[in-house]
Order: sequence, then structure tokens, then C-alpha cells
Amino acid sequence: MVENVLWPAYFDAAFTRAEGRRVPEDLAVSEPTVDEIAKAVQQVGYDAKIERDKAYSREFETRGCVVVTGTDETAKNDLVQAVGAYLGVIRGD
Repeated sequence: MVENVLWPAYFDAAFTRAEGRRVPEDLAVSEPTVDEIAKAVQQVGYDAKIERDKAYSREFETRGCVVVTGTDETAKNDLVQAVGAYLGVIRGD
């Protein structure tokens, strides 16, 4: 089973691509939480498990991550883009 790990930094508007953001600026949001990311993952149609005690290797702050399962047929980049699009919808941006 394939597991993809999604970090808040992937979707954070304050980060540059070099710092770890993986979505375009128009899909990025300010300070995304693991709860919002998990909700977006579920909206896309996958199972999400939150791990709150994890820290992204490029950050000092522990913000957690979301482990996504059931993505055998989906590329990680496609998953990240879809979740990024739903984050904007969840936030109402």
C-alpha cells in the first residue's frame, strides 16, 4: 500500500518553492493546519491520518503531517495539487 505524506509547508503561502511549497502561489494559503489538510484529503476521496508530533525537515516548528493512504494510482504531485485546490475552497478564498 502506498502512503503519501503531506506537510503543511507544501501549501503555505509564506514559503517559496525552494523552502518546500509545492503548489502555485494562487493555490497556497496562509498557515495551513493539518486538520484543514486532512479535511481536503477526505474531500478529494482518500483516507487521511494526522500525525501531530512530526516536523518537516525544512522547518523548526512541529506542525505535524497528514499520511494519505489509497493513492496507488495517483501521482503525489497530482494529489498535492488537488488538495491545494480544496484548501482554498475550505477557507473560502
